[in-house]
Amino acid sequence: MEAKLFCWPESSPVIAGMLRALLLTSLLSWADGHEGQVMLPEEKTKIRDQIVEMFDHAYGSYMKYAYPADELMPLSCKGRVRGLEPNRGDIDDSLGKFSLTLIDTLDTLVVLNKLEEFEAAVRRTVRDVRLDNDVVVSVFETNIRVLGGLLGAHVMADMLRQQGEWMQWYTDELLHMAKELGHRLLPAFNTTSGLPYPRVNLRYGVLNPLSRTGTESDTCTACAGTMILEFAALSRLSGESVFESMEVYLVFLRLLLQHYSAIMKYISQPPLLLNVHMHNPTVSVRSWMDSLLAFFPGLQVLRGDLKPAIETHEMLYQVTKQHKFLPEAFTTEFRVHWGQHPLRPEFAESTYYLYKATGDPYYLRVGQSIVEKLNAHARVPCGFAAVQDVRTGTHEDRMDSFFLAEMFKYLYLLFSERNQLHFDIDDYIFTTEAHLLPVSLSTSQPRLHTVVEEDQFTYSCPSTQTLFPNNPSFAKTIRDSYKYLTGVGRAFHASPVRCVCLLPCPNGCSQVTQNSAEEEVVPLIVQLISPPFLGRTVLTAGPAKFGMDLTKQEHGVKGSIVKSSPYTACGHIENAEELGGHIALALRGDCMFAAKARRLQEAGAIGVIFIDNREGSNSAETPLFQMVGDGGSTADIAIPLVFLFSQEGALLTSALEDHQNVDVLMLPNEKRLGKMADLFIDKDLNNRGRPV
Repeated sequence: MEAKLFCWPESSPVIAGMLRALLLTSLLSWADGHEGQVMLPEEKTKIRDQIVEMFDHAYGSYMKYAYPADELMPLSCKGRVRGLEPNRGDIDDSLGKFSLTLIDTLDTLVVLNKLEEFEAAVRRTVRDVRLDNDVVVSVFETNIRVLGGLLGAHVMADMLRQQGEWMQWYTDELLHMAKELGHRLLPAFNTTSGLPYPRVNLRYGVLNPLSRTGTESDTCTACAGTMILEFAALSRLSGESVFESMEVYLVFLRLLLQHYSAIMKYISQPPLLLNVHMHNPTVSVRSWMDSLLAFFPGLQVLRGDLKPAIETHEMLYQVTKQHKFLPEAFTTEFRVHWGQHPLRPEFAESTYYLYKATGDPYYLRVGQSIVEKLNAHARVPCGFAAVQDVRTGTHEDRMDSFFLAEMFKYLYLLFSERNQLHFDIDDYIFTTEAHLLPVSLSTSQPRLHTVVEEDQFTYSCPSTQTLFPNNPSFAKTIRDSYKYLTGVGRAFHASPVRCVCLLPCPNGCSQVTQNSAEEEVVPLIVQLISPPFLGRTVLTAGPAKFGMDLTKQEHGVKGSIVKSSPYTACGHIENAEELGGHIALALRGDCMFAAKARRLQEAGAIGVIFIDNREGSNSAETPLFQMVGDGGSTADIAIPLVFLFSQEGALLTSALEDHQNVDVLMLPNEKRLGKMADLFIDKDLNNRGRPV
């Protein structure tokens, strides 16, 4: 493609703005078309090689500048040793002076086919690492990173030994280390509930006066629940039942299904996942989400629940487009709440699972964007540095072990074919930290618990009729509903989608195809028609995918405007009497567009004009987008809805402040009133709100 330089005269800001918007729209259209393209094997190989090079840079920097320390400080080019660096609070509970990053990375070396490095790293671990240090560590982090790392590495070492070429000297040393660590974690389970304490001293346990574990006794559900995988695997690999018996109170499939249903009923507000009050689950307790929820679409794929997985993943992808990375927390309007990004892998994890489930190259393009952003915005001379604030791009002197344990594993597998690995990846499950445990462990010995038989469907993947109900373009339709969620981007292309088959399917799985039609955003306008404007002030507006279709109204909808109270329309409407029969103004933010529209419609508004809450946004420089619903039916919303960027919205609110009574028309641009605006102006208030 030939590159050309576009210039425009400084004396024509309107033309300049239009050209900038046109150029941006063209570039976005090209980029989104690129997202939908099938990725050729040569391109996949090139990206996979790039991922290996990135891993070499990160792992090599740790080994060169940090080992045997727990973590690399990539800006200082040295290791982080607990007690020698300023205390970071709970974050440092991951550090146990046991070469954390090396152990967490071991099975990643095998996945990336670095078998010589793996053998050397195992020898180094067996020779150098001690687990009896007088240090207080997080039970949860030590379990998923160190115990899980040792178990995953043992499984890989044993597999390679049996293949006959590598690890011929290995005699289960890593498994012996895992048993030692398991016994050092067991004192944390000495509680009346059976739920473990959050911290343990590797040498002195919990209750010993020398343990220094503090008085804190509360723990999170994930911190306690996730241990079932590692502890059960340790029992089944070692033959010591004590570890699995510590977990008899947890997380079998029946409980998973029960709690998943509750999550989908109360927490899931597609595409959002919002925390709710434990005893009053209809009440949200936060107006923001944290980046760790990015794992959930992957879990939903494993559950066979593809639709909400696609919805939430697409929302997260749109957030990364807006902020380069997922902020540690972001609001329901996708603004930054906490700006940090510690190179978390959960979004890459869910991207991998969705690609495995669908075969859709769209998710390869998502993975490619992750690779490119890591190289462009996180790479430093001594590794990869966490982002301190996604708004400024500043770095933090931190490279957590999970970056090597998880991020590179998922990215490499995303761009690899089955025959390019030393083992069949489908024979393994991923732990919380992406360590590999063989599925065969689930039947390696009799269960310690009684299983209640349920219908076959509970344990099998849903049929294609469930996943794709009479609609071959199911997955693309889901994504398209959220493509303008953050106000950036154009329509996506899609490709064939396959049924998710993760548990036995009685009737097998069939392939379905979908089209790649692209929707166009039809601009609307808000035209001020009362004196002194008389139709001369026209504001460009974006449409909604729900509510009254203004393109089908001959002359649009007319009414006088009134500000909603509260202005966000996210709570009880306090000025319903004033709003009745008028067009409401409402500020974007704090809740979904559909929720606002329902409240204002119930209050008697005949239309809603939403105004962007992002300061300085305008239609000349930002592509228009369609407001989307809340994932459920929006058939109950019948009033017209339009969206103004903040600069256009400021003109409208200023007019209201100056003139108190302002009449407007909401209609398509091509139907706007001309200079003879009074031709259609009807001052009869009884006619307002109905198509003119």
